[in-house]
Amino acid sequence: MGQFPAADAPLLFFDSGLGGLTVLEKARKLLPNAPIIYAADYAGLPYGEKSEAMLAARVPALLGRLVERYQPRLVVIACNTASTIALTHVRAALDVPIVGTVPAIKPAAEQSRTGVIGVLGTAATVRQPYVDDLSAQYAANQLVLRHGSPELVVAAEAKLHGLPVDPAAIQSAVDGLRRQNGGDNLDIVVLACTHFPLLAPELQQAFGPDVRLIDGSDGIARRIAYLTQGQSWPANPSGGVAVFTKSDTHILPPLDSLRPFGIDSMDII
Repeated sequence: MGQFPAADAPLLFFDSGLGGLTVLEKARKLLPNAPIIYAADYAGLPYGEKSEAMLAARVPALLGRLVERYQPRLVVIACNTASTIALTHVRAALDVPIVGTVPAIKPAAEQSRTGVIGVLGTAATVRQPYVDDLSAQYAANQLVLRHGSPELVVAAEAKLHGLPVDPAAIQSAVDGLRRQNGGDNLDIVVLACTHFPLLAPELQQAFGPDVRLIDGSDGIARRIAYLTQGQSWPANPSGGVAVFTKSDTHILPPLDSLRPFGIDSMDII
């Protein structure tokens, strides 16, 4: 893509499901007129239970199809699991700016008072060497506790489908951090899955007022704005399009649940 993309060239947000909407929401505040394509890989959901090899092959191939189809000016991998496993593969495969999503361990380490940080993500994310590296680089003198919770991904998807959130899933995730050695002194939790901010009210209530929740969405939005500064945008905002890979397991969410994020139509690919 050339240095000056057309004004109607969209931003492409990609996730396994609906979690990336939490990143899209922050980006829309900074770039309200940006055309949006939101792509959810429902055929591959949940990513947290897939192998590294599978995701390293699937994500670049699928994004290649999406880039060819929609010609975005920039791609946002709004998924911690896909980013920590496949980001380098995607950047090698595609000739378009790529913004990834990584756990917000650096700001958590800077803000923690007790020196005990929780990282709540998918099982695939919390076991990645990338998380080891971030912890060693930014929280070497602090205690970093990790817990993988596939149940929270299910709960977040259910919430945007208009279904009740399972309290047991919330409590299990909280206990997964609290019951580790040092968990009593936890004062900040990194939501290392873009699905999890959708459950921030429920998680905050369960952790209590002494624990702060943090995620990387604000930083990602600022990065998108920086990489697109000086580019042309449409004069007026328009509704975004959500596209889903076809799945026999996962049904599409109601469109009304996507409208608050600026999405006004859906498609299946």
